[in-house]
Amino acid sequence: MMVLKKLFKFYLNASIHVALSVFALAWITLIKYDLPFDKNVLFFVFFASVIGYNFVKYFGLAKQHRRAMASWLRVIELFSLMCFVLMCYFAFFLELNTLLSIFAFGLVTFMYAIPFLPKRFFVDKHHNLRSISGLKVYLIGVVWAGVTVLLPLINKHYKLDNEVFLTAIQRFIFIIALMLPFELRDLKYDSLKLGTIPQKIGVNRTKTLGIVLALVFFFLEFLKQHIIGHYILIQFIVTTLLILYTLGSRVEQSDVYTAFWVEGLPIVWLLLELGFNT
Repeated sequence: MMVLKKLFKFYLNASIHVALSVFALAWITLIKYDLPFDKNVLFFVFFASVIGYNFVKYFGLAKQHRRAMASWLRVIELFSLMCFVLMCYFAFFLELNTLLSIFAFGLVTFMYAIPFLPKRFFVDKHHNLRSISGLKVYLIGVVWAGVTVLLPLINKHYKLDNEVFLTAIQRFIFIIALMLPFELRDLKYDSLKLGTIPQKIGVNRTKTLGIVLALVFFFLEFLKQHIIGHYILIQFIVTTLLILYTLGSRVEQSDVYTAFWVEGLPIVWLLLELGFNT
């Protein structure tokens, strides 16, 4: 049992679960646009997500405590290095336009964690995009929407028309709503200067906002030219789960609730898509 608990903890701490969620959303995009499974872009997205999240979470910690770094952090560092090698391998097979787009999203991720601008822009000593008041959740939404909607289509030379951008907006709204339970969980830890959504509008209004965003995410599907019955059903199920997760979130909650159940909603979404399309 202890071994399983350690493996599960590593699964979450090493960002494997969140990377699978990003992978799932990117695959959902291919399914929705009737495009074949693209292992190069999907596995690139997975390994890049592991590296990106581990970089954001552990860069400062590893930098400050390099000599006394805990064994678990060294394991995650080695795992991330392995993922970096695999990411580079799959990047070799991607289209040039895809690589250029990846560079843009990678740059945002880098600036999210690395100090690079004057102190007057920031609320703390870190001087990175993550520290700009109220910006964090929207940056994550933009990057996730771009990586999971635009990248798979760009790599397939799919025309980025109005419907694609509507899907990207829809995905952005989904990610913002999905982030709100995390914002509530972190309310007791975040500096008041960060200006997170719960800090600005309170816990109950944050939940209300999450429900409204989930409904907007659902009804935007009806603005698309090609409305397919089972896609609407899947969208309804995902929206319902998103609302339930939002209502069930609170300030005092276990990390497993957010880091596994809430974060895993895109994986459930993918399983539904695969189930209806077999």
